[in-house]
Amino acid sequence: MYAVFRKELTDHFNSIRFTILFIVTILAGIFAIYIAIQNIRSVVTPTTEFIFLKIFTTSGETLPSFLFFISLFIPIIGIALGFDAINNERASGNLSRLLAQPIYRDSVINGKFLAGLSVLAIMVISVIGIVAGLGLYIIGVPPTSEEVLRLIVFAVTSIIYGAFWMALSIVFSVFFNRAATSMLASMALWIFFFFFMPMIAGAIADAHIPIDQNSSTALIASHYDMEGIIARISPRTLYEESIAVLLIPELGSLNPALMAISLTSVGRMLTPLPFIQSLLLIWPQTVSIIALAAICFAISYLGFMRQEIRSI
Repeated sequence: MYAVFRKELTDHFNSIRFTILFIVTILAGIFAIYIAIQNIRSVVTPTTEFIFLKIFTTSGETLPSFLFFISLFIPIIGIALGFDAINNERASGNLSRLLAQPIYRDSVINGKFLAGLSVLAIMVISVIGIVAGLGLYIIGVPPTSEEVLRLIVFAVTSIIYGAFWMALSIVFSVFFNRAATSMLASMALWIFFFFFMPMIAGAIADAHIPIDQNSSTALIASHYDMEGIIARISPRTLYEESIAVLLIPELGSLNPALMAISLTSVGRMLTPLPFIQSLLLIWPQTVSIIALAAICFAISYLGFMRQEIRSI
């Protein structure tokens, strides 16, 4: 497995795909830090805590924050690293020649997944480190120890989220013979979860529990609670809730009803949550993402182990 891992890692680093993805990710991070620097004065007061984290969460009037950019690009990176992991090797005939060597079949898929995961981790850690370094240089406020811990957990959560999308694309790579088909299937699911799932959740909630300006607080709470439960089917919602709690310690609850009714007075607390309490709050979301990634990889693993591979 180590030989396959090294070979795949070398192929990733030497590919144009990696160069393009890395440049686009870095440019997105620099663009996000520029937006944060331009607007950070409007969100920072003399009593504001966790000023360093504001670099990652501050958005402009019409432009999103770094959190939006990273939630947008991580699935793309994961899909790009895994959509042709197996079917490209099968189509070129390299897979049959590789398995003719004294290499176990599970070492192939394990090595490919670990190599892609390593590349994904390098990209995520690099862009977070660049944004943090530029922010430190520009605003001149060093992070506290708790802010560093939150950023570390944020990076780990982002890597796990990317691992899910990479494992999902590997599933399609195992079961579809053409790389273009597996890429289109992966992108279709990403578009559905990222763009359409929030709209579907809102439409279902509007149909079952309609609300208006005269609705009671209990009815509004039930409406947003249903919308939040349906939206959590999407991995994007689970990931965004996790990183929001990590980088916005003032969020005292992930209850969609409380956050929707009054984000300033109910959704946020005057005293930020301690680091341990934030971890406990996002634990269900994080475990769900890990479980989804494990299920997708298990499906690809079992499918690959049972496939008949013939020489072309």
